[in-house]
Amino acid sequence: MRVLFIEKQIDYEPQGIMQLSSCLKRDGHETFLAIAAQEDPIQRAREVEPDIVAYSVMTGSHQYYFDLNRQVKSALKDKAPFSVFGGPHPTFFPEMVSEPGVDGICVGEGDEALVDLANSLANGRVKPDLPNWWLKLEDEIVRNPVRPLLQNLGDLPLPDRGLVYSRHDYSRVTPIKHFMGSRGCPYNCTYCFNHAYYQIYSREKRGNQRPVDQIIAEAQWVRTQWPLQQVVFIDDLFIIYDDWLEEFADKWPKEVGLPFFANVRANLIVKGPHKVELLKRAGCGTVSMGVEAANDRIRVQLLKRRMTREDMIQAGNMLRDAGIHITSTNILGLPSSRLEDDLDTMRLNGQARISYSHAFLFQPYPGTELGKFAEDQEYMVGSFDDISEIAWERSIMVFENPEEKSQVEHLQRLFALGVEWPRLEPLIRWLIKAPHNFVTDTLYWWMHKLFKGYMIKSRIHPVKMSPRDLFIAAKQLMAIRS
Repeated sequence: MRVLFIEKQIDYEPQGIMQLSSCLKRDGHETFLAIAAQEDPIQRAREVEPDIVAYSVMTGSHQYYFDLNRQVKSALKDKAPFSVFGGPHPTFFPEMVSEPGVDGICVGEGDEALVDLANSLANGRVKPDLPNWWLKLEDEIVRNPVRPLLQNLGDLPLPDRGLVYSRHDYSRVTPIKHFMGSRGCPYNCTYCFNHAYYQIYSREKRGNQRPVDQIIAEAQWVRTQWPLQQVVFIDDLFIIYDDWLEEFADKWPKEVGLPFFANVRANLIVKGPHKVELLKRAGCGTVSMGVEAANDRIRVQLLKRRMTREDMIQAGNMLRDAGIHITSTNILGLPSSRLEDDLDTMRLNGQARISYSHAFLFQPYPGTELGKFAEDQEYMVGSFDDISEIAWERSIMVFENPEEKSQVEHLQRLFALGVEWPRLEPLIRWLIKAPHNFVTDTLYWWMHKLFKGYMIKSRIHPVKMSPRDLFIAAKQLMAIRS
């Protein structure tokens, strides 16, 4: 079978698509990629003539992909491909299989599921009893249960990076490349989909890690083919298992020796100071740590992040004293929060010595506990279909004061500046009172973008780049809608 993946835009290597592609190729299928931001996906589909067209969909982008899929189907009506959707939104809303033009929805993991579908089509027809699939067959919807989660991630082939690098210049030339060392997370943060995911996969182990030797082999292979100076591990939680981390800290510096970026959790750092030593020994240059909210009620009760302000400050000091930079994630405009809460979060980031702070506007994603809370308590304006593709532009939450909503949206752009220079808080309080208009929004966007680019290049990913590659990286940063 010929399988065409269509992505609207690529910010960095889409791990899921690369893994799906390698699994398909292992079973003898052909895979292709179209990136709508840089080419006409309809024309690409005409060239490829796929048997299957596949979309990975987040909430907020689903309507875009529905429309695009209908166009693809229309353009290839003489031999219409079988259209399938996977990813977070289809997993929690498989009922979208009833949308016009949608033939199948993959619920949960797709590594084996997509291969099964391709094999079934190659044999002449779609088997109705394929685990993980909701299928529209002759106007009847077939709903299949999920198979067990993959436990041994080492059984998977290495991700098909060539699929992306052959068509996306930035991902190919950048010396910063993204890897996955594990899947899953044991925590139940209410804004995250993990708790809902493990309702689908009940009684499953909540977190599986790839063998250290396989990760090392992948890094060594990538380095022989493409530029590689820093590895970014995008796992939900890199440091959870001590035995795995100890093995990694022993082998990685000897066999790879590249600096890397990983995600950590403040209370795990405070309870296990040895994890900082292991990260440092392994060559970790930067970590990401969720701060999210300074207010104790919001953080502990609303978000279910059971850690203290002191945990985050202490973890920040431990990491920075070890010479490891820290980025943080923060959520502004949460249900029942106020502007002063978000400004307090900005101050907490400074106290925790965060090297660069990412701030996001809360999006009440469906399938999450907090999304349901926002809907039930009528904190939302509109419906889930009104959620933005990105969490940086506008909030769809109800605020007690409309002016405060505008101020929180502006604060998102200026948040990192306030963390870096706390003395700017009075100025920031004044700047966020400006009305939304083209001039103000553009000015604040540029302030945010330029500062973010500088901090990433100087602190978070301080890699050497040629002028040409630096230009490509800057162009990529400006193209990302953040």
